[in-house]
Amino acid sequence: MEYLKKIEELIRKYSEKGKMIAFAESCTGGFLSHMFTNISGASEVFERGVVCYSNEAKRELLNVDAHTLEHYGAVSEQVAYQLCQGIRDISGTEAGVGVTGIAGPTGGTPEKPVGLVYIGFASEKRTFVSKHIFKSNRIRFKELVLEQVLLILEEYISST
Repeated sequence: MEYLKKIEELIRKYSEKGKMIAFAESCTGGFLSHMFTNISGASEVFERGVVCYSNEAKRELLNVDAHTLEHYGAVSEQVAYQLCQGIRDISGTEAGVGVTGIAGPTGGTPEKPVGLVYIGFASEKRTFVSKHIFKSNRIRFKELVLEQVLLILEEYISST
């Protein structure tokens, strides 16, 4: 699988530079962590993955602000920002990824359609959130999110 080769290459690059990664996953339900841990040597760079599907988990495990959840909703740029910062803070890693979205096929609204996902990335250099809409089934949705995360992680490690 092409993803596994990309992940294997990222693990090699992160390992060479002594960088660690951690994931906070909501809508992907641990898929990112699963894909990374399919590769031998992942433990050299993958510190942890937290599945924070509920709002309670987001608050308790990753210190997402209750007011932010209430005001903006779990699927929001603000929550993705706090997820990636929260996982980076609690894990002590150089890179933290936070993902929140609506995998579907139900749960969407006109303002937040099915397929909407926010991917947050936090490092010592910067924190940002990207917004995407992937119109697909749940499994393909997770694969498309993984593709974006791999691009972000590649960009980061290439710039360090």
